[in-house]
Amino acid sequence: MSTLVVSVLTSLDGKYEGVDHDLSSMPFEDAFNNHNLELLRRAGTLVYGSRWFSENWHSWSAVAADGTANVRDHEIARIVTSTDSLVISDSLTVAPDAPWASTTRVVPRAEGPAEIERLKRADSGDLLMFGSATTWNPLLELGLVDELIILVGAGLTGGGTSLYTGPARPGLRLIDAEVLPGSEIVRLRYNTSGTNE
Repeated sequence: MSTLVVSVLTSLDGKYEGVDHDLSSMPFEDAFNNHNLELLRRAGTLVYGSRWFSENWHSWSAVAADGTANVRDHEIARIVTSTDSLVISDSLTVAPDAPWASTTRVVPRAEGPAEIERLKRADSGDLLMFGSATTWNPLLELGLVDELIILVGAGLTGGGTSLYTGPARPGLRLIDAEVLPGSEIVRLRYNTSGTNE
């Protein structure tokens, strides 16, 4: 069985984005992309909500076309723009001529959990999500998230969107905690099944 891994950067006050979805106040550091690349190399499918999908795809396709970008970021861009993507959304449609049409499928929110279960049974690499809390929160509630990675940065947003807004979920077990090399980001890895690895 493949696993669904969710990785999200949060501020010290528990927000994964600031006011009006602004990310500029978030504590991004170079180690953040190093961490993301490590996860992306294992991913068979990238899972998104509709807003994060379009923002992420456009951002990394621009990096792919930027000859001044570094080797790491070019690799991230290549993976993001070529890996199969599943978008869980009731609003997004993919035009046949869209640059991501050949690698992207959209399923309605009501069908998202069943599709996640199907992909996990297919066992073709990790399913990986970044951000998209309104999409992964319900999947966590249903027990479909296998590993939750919280990157806590040295910053305060003072407002914005909370990391988690669902009902209380017991059973998270800390796998490990470390400061990402060369940064002030603390990585917390949790097993969501309620047992330690």
